[in-house]
Amino acid sequence: MIWEILEEDRFNRFLGPFRVRKESDTIARCRMWPQKGHSNLADFVHGGVVMSFIDVALFAGSRTLGIEHAGRSVTLDLTCQFMAPGKMDEPLDAEVEILRETGRLVFLRGMVVQNDVKVSAFSGTIRKVSPPK
Repeated sequence: MIWEILEEDRFNRFLGPFRVRKESDTIARCRMWPQKGHSNLADFVHGGVVMSFIDVALFAGSRTLGIEHAGRSVTLDLTCQFMAPGKMDEPLDAEVEILRETGRLVFLRGMVVQNDVKVSAFSGTIRKVSPPK
């Protein structure tokens, strides 16, 4: 499944093309392709880009795994541990795992990998917000 951000005036468009694939009933893989605009001064993927990628992957991955986001949903919390620099011009994958879903919350965790290198580990919670009345 290819998921591309269609609205050109939204922040998510900055990440560029984005792919999502269901790996199992609880795990989805999201992919982005870092480009020069995603780099820091050391020519690695900027940490803010990695965190933005993770945030978008929480939603794309959970939707791919069947989580319904009726109305708007928001990131309640997101933690990230950076373990290695992401290289430019090589795909970054976020492996997103759903740990638990309640009526309003989705608990997730995962790993950002590039080839066999673990770039960062993360965990986050999505709060499903009721649609406006």
